[in-house]
Amino acid sequence: PTPLAMASGCGDRSAALRRCLGVLRDARNDSEQFAALLLVTKAVRAGEVDAKTRRQIFDAIGFTFPNRLLSSGQPPAGCPAHTFRALGLTLLACFCTDPGLAAHSQILNKVPTFNDVLVSPCSPDSTSMIDDVYQCLSAVMATTRGPRELVNKGTVSALCQAYLSCGYGSDRALGLLLGLLAVAEAKCWQRDTPHLLAVLSKLSNDFLKAEDMTKFELCEVLPRFIPPSPPLTQDSQGSECLHRLYEGLAHVLGSKLSQSQRDPALKLAACLVQACGSEWIPAGSAGSKFLALLVNLACVEVRLTLEEPDPLEAEGKKEVVTACYVLIELGIQECLREEKPLLEEVQKMQLMRIMEEAFGAVIFYLRQVKQEELQDPFIFASVRILGAWMAEETSSLKQEICELLPFLVHYAKKVFQEGRPAASLSQAELVSTQGSGLPQDALRFLLPGFCHLTAEDRPRDILISEGAAALLCEYFLCQWEVLTSGPRSLTPLTSTEMSLQTACGIFLNLVVTAPDLIRRDKSFSSLMDMLLKSLPLLLPQKDHLVLAANVATLGLMMARILAGSAVLQETQSAKEFFGAAVRFLSQAHTTQAGPGSDSLAVAVSPAYGSAWADVGELWFLGMQAMASCVPLFPCLPRAVLRARWLESLSELLTRVAPASVGLELVTAFQGVLVELARASKPCRDIILSHRGREWANLYGMAALEQCLSEQ
Repeated sequence: PTPLAMASGCGDRSAALRRCLGVLRDARNDSEQFAALLLVTKAVRAGEVDAKTRRQIFDAIGFTFPNRLLSSGQPPAGCPAHTFRALGLTLLACFCTDPGLAAHSQILNKVPTFNDVLVSPCSPDSTSMIDDVYQCLSAVMATTRGPRELVNKGTVSALCQAYLSCGYGSDRALGLLLGLLAVAEAKCWQRDTPHLLAVLSKLSNDFLKAEDMTKFELCEVLPRFIPPSPPLTQDSQGSECLHRLYEGLAHVLGSKLSQSQRDPALKLAACLVQACGSEWIPAGSAGSKFLALLVNLACVEVRLTLEEPDPLEAEGKKEVVTACYVLIELGIQECLREEKPLLEEVQKMQLMRIMEEAFGAVIFYLRQVKQEELQDPFIFASVRILGAWMAEETSSLKQEICELLPFLVHYAKKVFQEGRPAASLSQAELVSTQGSGLPQDALRFLLPGFCHLTAEDRPRDILISEGAAALLCEYFLCQWEVLTSGPRSLTPLTSTEMSLQTACGIFLNLVVTAPDLIRRDKSFSSLMDMLLKSLPLLLPQKDHLVLAANVATLGLMMARILAGSAVLQETQSAKEFFGAAVRFLSQAHTTQAGPGSDSLAVAVSPAYGSAWADVGELWFLGMQAMASCVPLFPCLPRAVLRARWLESLSELLTRVAPASVGLELVTAFQGVLVELARASKPCRDIILSHRGREWANLYGMAALEQCLSEQ
């Protein structure tokens, strides 16, 4: 008998398989080789191959035989047309159970072949071939390079088509899609938006129509298929998906549900909010009732969970409460929204009361947190949502928030100091399209609330006693490094710039209410040094005018307190700062044609116009600070003379109609002019030579008139 016949009749399957491998190596002709391959693949399909035997198969045939089979044409007489391909795929599926082989380039370059099988019509005798392809794809996806290779080689599209065909193995296609979206969501949507939207369309349609547990199972699946906003809100198919999801969720959440049913529905709603804000909720009575219900349910869930003695022991509870935080934050935003609000005033008042109770529970929970729990991301999520509440609601829970401030400062300091190495990351890594700042940047979310609190005596005293001022100075310096570390001199507006602006607001509060702190805390000397150096860099960048206004005003106000410090003693950085501050203040106003007359009127300069709502108050404050600084710094009048501000201001006041210059603006100009005239004879001479007495009298600047009349 031939070796093949002996192998076929052998009772010991392992021995038979070894004999078959021998035949494969020593085959005298193609038919004998093919018969041996049939026996090998039969054993492989039966799952009778252990790791050792699998390796023996690979050592015997390598990738050569599978490659030949996949590229072969006509099969033996009487065999199905795809026989060779099926044999080749079975062998590759066998090899892929070895993680080392699954990552081999010979497997990765077969991905287009796998995709082709998935999108080809499925016949009853090709199901095993589809099983083998899914086994190969699953193994490839589990490797390091696998997901990237699959996305780049079109597997997402193939899986979408396989799922939408509802044919054999479509459930496995959905499973693989979920896996790929979990590890490469942005890349998948970037390459295959139309196909993924088609899957989302089917899933959302199934979700809307389902009347059994399938509805709740889809709540678990759907979040993976919710893309970033544009594909949903700018595409008609995406908008239809959103509407179906809204209707399905409205039906689900409006029904009596068990905990296990409600939780996935809340998580799906939170996912939609993160992707689209409130755009998926229609305007009108039904939409406002749904939004109110959504926020109400989230608040109830937060209270029920966080007021328990051991609130988060149940599996998955943190994820649910974090989702509720997202919904509550939407509630805060919608309660404050004035233009085209979704909520009615009565609903807003009701929700504010309900949210206040939920935040009472958040504060209660945070007061129980132990030192060893501070690394928990859920703590960060809880601090973040409390920061959102503190930023907008300044009157409620004041006592409770004051009692929590020591914890908040300690926590923010801990995560900031542990996140400091992140400052060395590239700007692209630091700033996502959502504008997130440093990883785990808790201070960013607390700054707006701290800004409100530093305007009040008791919370300000607590913040100062807990070392918040020094922490904020250190944070400011770090954020400035992040802002200026981009490929260009300054990056576009980001959360980093917003944090710097808000921090300036806090420091302005402290300068006004706690000047002694500015004098004694060495951190403010370092901050002063940074402000001196940063303004000349900021001011030429027109996109950063608001931050420049904050820095200029804060720097001038701190300079009058720290006038004796070394950094302000005729140093080059001080001279450059004062020169930049003069440019900022002097270029804010110009002339324009007065309404309905031939006369000219004073107006905000075009470069300042779009930002004046944010800059105007700072400009007036800066003018007051400038007037205070003139007697203290001899370089300031010299900077004014170099900028020729007195000449341009005289021309402006001479040319415009006096009625167009408001009292507040007259007062601001007079304050600076009086101090310049007193401190500098050249400045006084220029004012006088440009008809200063005349326009001082014309505008009712009595103090300036008197100053100019003195010898």
